[in-house]
This record gives sequence, structure tokens and C-alpha cells, in this order.
Amino acid sequence: MAEISDAARLKRIRILIVGFIVGLALSGITAFPLTWELGVLVRNFGQGDGMLASWLRTVQTGLVETDAKYPFIAYGTDWLAFGHLVIASAFIGPLKDPVRNKWIIEWGMIACIAVPFLALIAGPIRGIPFGWRLIDCSFGVVGIVPLWYVRNQIKMLEQQ
Repeated sequence: MAEISDAARLKRIRILIVGFIVGLALSGITAFPLTWELGVLVRNFGQGDGMLASWLRTVQTGLVETDAKYPFIAYGTDWLAFGHLVIASAFIGPLKDPVRNKWIIEWGMIACIAVPFLALIAGPIRGIPFGWRLIDCSFGVVGIVPLWYVRNQIKMLEQQ
């Protein structure tokens, strides 16, 4: 297999980092309009007697009732959204200089590894269905793949 140039390697690294930043930012932005989003989900997938439909309606009811009685609780998800945006901004460092900021990629990998632990420990405590916990776990599992590749590509840049 032919060796790729440093410029091509750097381009691959940056494309993946931009994708990771976009994914984190979208995760954050979508945490703001939860009531509206849940309405869309319930209209499209919340009809019928299936487990997904039932769960979506349950979550919508909880969110609507909480918003009506205790709107300040939504401030927590606003901070969740903000946290995603701040974490996304941390990856600007490796975008600019991947070798010098490799530690941020490694930190992101550690965070991805931690996601399933939180989902599988806190999920049952909070009454989250197992299937939904697996979806939550997938964010860490999917997220680590591009970061792992980027880390390996950065190591190759370091060696040259």
C-alpha cells in the first residue's frame, strides 16, 4: 500500500475532526428545543402500541408536564446543550495543530469510553429502557472510531 503524504494525512485528520465537531454541535443544539422535537417524534413514531411509541409518549408527557409546572428544570438541558458546544470548541485546537493538541483527541477518546458506563449505570436508576440505553452507548462507541483513526494518523505525522 502506498504511503500517503503528510498533506493528505493532515487533510484526512481535519475532515474527521470537523465531522466530530459538527456531531457534537448538533447534539448540543438539538438539546434546546426538546419539547418541539419530542412532538415531531411522537407524531411520526409515537402512534400505536409498540414499545418505542409508548416510551416516546411517556417522555413527551413528562417533559410537557415538567415544562408547564417547573420550567426551570429545562435550564439543566440548556446547560447540557452548552456543554456539548463547549466540548466541540475544544476540538478546534487539534483542528489547527493536531500534533501539538493530540491530548484533546485522547481526552475525547476517554470521554467516549465513559459514555457506556454512564448509560448503563445511571440509565436503570433513572428508569431508562434498556434499548434506549444502548442507543446512548452507541454515541460513545461511534464517536471513538474517528478519534482512534485521527490519533493513529497523528502518531504517523509525529514519526515523520
